[in-house]
Amino acid sequence: MKPVPASDAGSPKYFRRVGTARPSHLLYASGVGAAIDLPGISVLVRGLDEWDYSNVPVQTITEDRLLYGVRALLGPQVEQLRTPPWLPEEGDDPAGPASRVGVPVIPFPQWLRCTACNRLGRIDDGLVWRFDNRNPRRPDLARFVHAQCTCRKDPPAVPARFMIACPQGHLDDFPWVSFVHRGHACPNGPGSRLTMKDRSGNVGPDVVVSCECGLQRNLIQAVGVGADDRLPHCRGRHPHLGIFEECRQPTAVRTLILGASNQWFPVAISALHLPSGAEGLAALVEANWDLLQHVDSPAALPFALKTHQPLMELRPFPPEAVWEAIEERRRKLTQPGPTSMADLRMPEYQVLTHPAETPSDEDVSLSERCVPASLQGVLEQIVLAERLREVRAFVGFTRLDAPEWDGSRPAALVRLTRDGKPTWVPAVETRGEGVFLRLPEQAVAAWEARVEDHPHLRALHAAYVRFRKKRGLDPSGWPPLRYWLLHTLSHLLIRQVALECGYAAASMTERIYSGSWEEPAAGILIYTAAPDSEGTLGGLVALGEPERLEGLLQAAFHDARWCSSDPLCAEREPVEPEDLVNGAACHACLYLPETTCERGNRFLDRSLVVPVGPDPALAFLPE
Repeated sequence: MKPVPASDAGSPKYFRRVGTARPSHLLYASGVGAAIDLPGISVLVRGLDEWDYSNVPVQTITEDRLLYGVRALLGPQVEQLRTPPWLPEEGDDPAGPASRVGVPVIPFPQWLRCTACNRLGRIDDGLVWRFDNRNPRRPDLARFVHAQCTCRKDPPAVPARFMIACPQGHLDDFPWVSFVHRGHACPNGPGSRLTMKDRSGNVGPDVVVSCECGLQRNLIQAVGVGADDRLPHCRGRHPHLGIFEECRQPTAVRTLILGASNQWFPVAISALHLPSGAEGLAALVEANWDLLQHVDSPAALPFALKTHQPLMELRPFPPEAVWEAIEERRRKLTQPGPTSMADLRMPEYQVLTHPAETPSDEDVSLSERCVPASLQGVLEQIVLAERLREVRAFVGFTRLDAPEWDGSRPAALVRLTRDGKPTWVPAVETRGEGVFLRLPEQAVAAWEARVEDHPHLRALHAAYVRFRKKRGLDPSGWPPLRYWLLHTLSHLLIRQVALECGYAAASMTERIYSGSWEEPAAGILIYTAAPDSEGTLGGLVALGEPERLEGLLQAAFHDARWCSSDPLCAEREPVEPEDLVNGAACHACLYLPETTCERGNRFLDRSLVVPVGPDPALAFLPE
């Protein structure tokens, strides 16, 4: 990470690196627009306009279906899926080339508090604060110090740990001066000093901010009910882009503490790599497209083939044939692609359900197993994915409210560039393994027809409509009933694997294939993947062998009939004004870590899988 401080920006007195993060961290945990709390300072990752690839080769990821999906959300101008800029450390020189490569960040919040005298001030007052990062081998020691402290010499200055945000994705420093003076200017003028005493209360922030003029105020008044009336209107600030814009909800600001989980929610889409079936020259062009996409004329082709070692395999082919293959692939990439989540998922479903027809390559290897006799009627197919590759692209983020991700663009999606039209987006690829289960279509369709008019499901649908309307969203998007069944079954199996086999639930991910109303599907893929080029070690695939899977599923069905929160959990049915989109589901029986569940622990109900609650007829499985 490379800081761009508000002061000392051109000074050579300190090193630029202030911390490290894995590339995948920038998509899952703290990417563009997120505030990261480092040991000595806090920083905010800047927009893609500031990402610098001048000192590192641009590494692109080729995954056509995912690129189509990104274009459907962000526009046809998106050309690439790029990995974040990175270079490996070489030698013992801590100031080598790798130290000049990274993701740009700025200090945020931009107010600091002295740990000795409690002085509170803006970071751009260069006479008060000084940035100190002089040890190239210890970027974790980077910090700001109070250069004018009267208590002791150069005490550390820590970020003033409060910010304000709005549902439209704007983020700003807490308005300390306005808050202390209750919306008015300080009678002593703009240079009056502030102090901040942070006592960390048990029921809320016990932070008293005082001004030299004699006014003071406790930050408890900036949180909770009625706090909106005591805070200024949102200024429409995007600090990661360095711009301001008009806010559509200026009075909906909220106070956030640094590190709060709701200050940043990533919006990413993913796709599994599928063998293209291309052979010969077309396959070689596809494999080397990250280089060949820059060849813009037949005259430039011979030079590219001669100077790039990875293109050696193309040299035996006539240049005219190579150029025609390049043009053919370019035409393919400009054709309309997937426009919804179902469009991305259904090709995967077709491949997973026909493993014998799928050619294996270095990224995909599928094999089918027989369904045990005790699971006949419950499962139609078991497929082991001994190798798979997932590519995930980061397309934006939201604040305060997690995105209701149904494949469409979230209403409050914050853009990654100033103009909102990026030509590339960050992406990472992971490799791993998984188990695919397909339920019998005839049995699932018969269950849907039997329960679709049940009062319990009507109550769940009404709760879903309330949930969407309260967040200003279109109340459409109700998933097929089979999604509830498949999603609940997936959670039951993941929890059982985590309980019996030592796999952490957070290390697994689910993909639900329910299809669409026009093209139904009934499959579950549970997989684990890692960014390492070797992927994972095969443990999850071993659990998918029929003799192991049979015991896991039988145990999951048995445990699903009881919950430690029963009867409250088993008999739960949302009534107005409740908007929790779940039935018999809670932390004790079904919920999973947010990195595992693809729908935020919604659309879950044990009573749809096994007989629980007042009406056993709802269950897919017989008593």
